Amino acid sequence: MQTKKIIAVLSDLMFTVKIQDAAKRAGVEAVFVTSQEDALARARENPALVILDLNDARTEPIELIRKLKNDDTTAKIPLLGFVSHVAADLIQAARNNGCDKVMARSAFSQNLPAILTEL
Repeated sequence: MQTKKIIAVLSDLMFTVKIQDAAKRAGVEAVFVTSQEDALARARENPALVILDLNDARTEPIELIRKLKNDDTTAKIPLLGFVSHVAADLIQAARNNGCDKVMARSAFSQNLPAILTEL
């Protein structure tokens, strides 16, 4: 059986470590990218999930969500965004552009092992 792969688009070292650790325990391969170009290229490899740090302005996550959902090759890949719970406008923009699930950073951290195990 092939190992499931996730793509994580972020540059926050703390979340990189959390995701890597949870992925290892869940038997999931985690690929980390810090640019929109790399994210689009790796998404064409059909990952089980793309995780986006919606607070990471460097990756322009809302634009990336739009690009992923408007490309026939990547449109069906589930997108999970995590964000500061006070960023209501960012949460709404992510949902409006097709992010499948948006979670507060704390809920994401708490539920990450279960999310990856369910893949």
